[in-house]
Amino acid sequence: MPNELMSRMAKELLVVVPKIAAKPLVMIPFAAKAKVIEQLLQHLLSEQIAADELEFLQGHWVAVSVADLQLSFEVSFEHRFTVRPVSSPAVTFSANSGDLLLVAAGKEDPDTLFFQRRLCIEGDTELGLEVKNMLLAIDLQQFPSSVRTLLDKLAKSLLWLQQTSITQVQPA
Repeated sequence: MPNELMSRMAKELLVVVPKIAAKPLVMIPFAAKAKVIEQLLQHLLSEQIAADELEFLQGHWVAVSVADLQLSFEVSFEHRFTVRPVSSPAVTFSANSGDLLLVAAGKEDPDTLFFQRRLCIEGDTELGLEVKNMLLAIDLQQFPSSVRTLLDKLAKSLLWLQQTSITQVQPA
């Protein structure tokens, strides 16, 4: 019985937590979210910017959709990152927040998620592959240690919840 209760609680948390996180996120004006995303990308990809490795993004818009957080935007690069509401992307990446957290923390491979249909890439697949490879090249050591620790703990907690939610009670 305790295992069954833990499994049900874990399943419920996996559904409820993103909904709770989405509520305040929806209330933040898009311009504020865009500014944060632009600054984050400028910082995380500063090495690629300095090495002129982002030419492939010029003139192209890449959409990101995180359905469980009700967050969607497009990003492009022309000397700096620009974020806008989704209108005409060349390629769209869609996933839930948990899967994106696992990728960001280095606990899950985006190719695995793609083949499990937990990460969708629609549109210009060549551009999508370039974007995916660029994001995989981000060195997690660029993050402050407190952010790395938080990402790691959140990812480990998520993995534990996922594993616990599928635990089956063994017959006696």
